[in-house]
Amino acid sequence: MQSMKETAANIGASAKSGMEKTKATLQEKAEKMTTRDPLQKEMAERKKEDRITEAELRKQEEMNRNAAARRSETYSHSSTGEPVGMHHMSALPGHGTGEPAGQVVEGWFLRTRLVRPPAPSAAPPPTTPNPGPP
Repeated sequence: MQSMKETAANIGASAKSGMEKTKATLQEKAEKMTTRDPLQKEMAERKKEDRITEAELRKQEEMNRNAAARRSETYSHSSTGEPVGMHHMSALPGHGTGEPAGQVVEGWFLRTRLVRPPAPSAAPPPTTPNPGPP
């Protein structure tokens, strides 16, 4: 899930960078068309190259931030994607760990028997006759 977010953010950064590069190219062409001075044309081309370089650097910085965010999310979440510490836990000791419920001694599984109260009988409990008022 996190890598999908990173990919989407990187696509957005690339699209923004591409738009900035196109804008720089169009501005350069407009500046070249409005002047006859070769020095002005040279300056327009250098401005375009600087803008393109700056856009590319911003894109790379954004991609690095996205990768760092993904790495930090990876370390703060478990393998199931849930935040660490937010798992539903059982109060039973060893429950959910994949370990047997009893002790293992020399390859044999020893179960601890739970002492349960006897099951209630089907017959209702004996009642004493109501002697009435004393």
